[in-house]
Amino acid sequence: MIEIEIDNRSGVAVDEQGACELARRVLAGEGVDAGELGLVFVAPDESRALKHEHLGIDEATDALAFPMDAREGLPEGLPRQLGDVVVCPQVVGEAWRPPLVHALLHLLGYDHGDAMEAQEALYR
Repeated sequence: MIEIEIDNRSGVAVDEQGACELARRVLAGEGVDAGELGLVFVAPDESRALKHEHLGIDEATDALAFPMDAREGLPEGLPRQLGDVVVCPQVVGEAWRPPLVHALLHLLGYDHGDAMEAQEALYR
């Protein structure tokens, strides 16, 4: 089972249930049926600070991925820590699904390019 911990500190209402459903669908489609995922919604200032700190780019962004275990082999009995996805609702607006899918695929080890674009198309 995928356990999702949600933290909405964006200051706006978000479709938490829809985001969880989409995350579970993407992860199941990628063969991940167990693990823990953090899903964090942040305001533009926090999004900007995170992107600057981790990517050296000074701008708010739609979504960021902070992978942990991805698809690496784990010792028996240890839960898979997929990592965290950070989404900025004020940047993505109603079009939050594609950035969430993109960030989830990054958690699983995809890099930008044709393979990632093909996988993103599966979850539209």
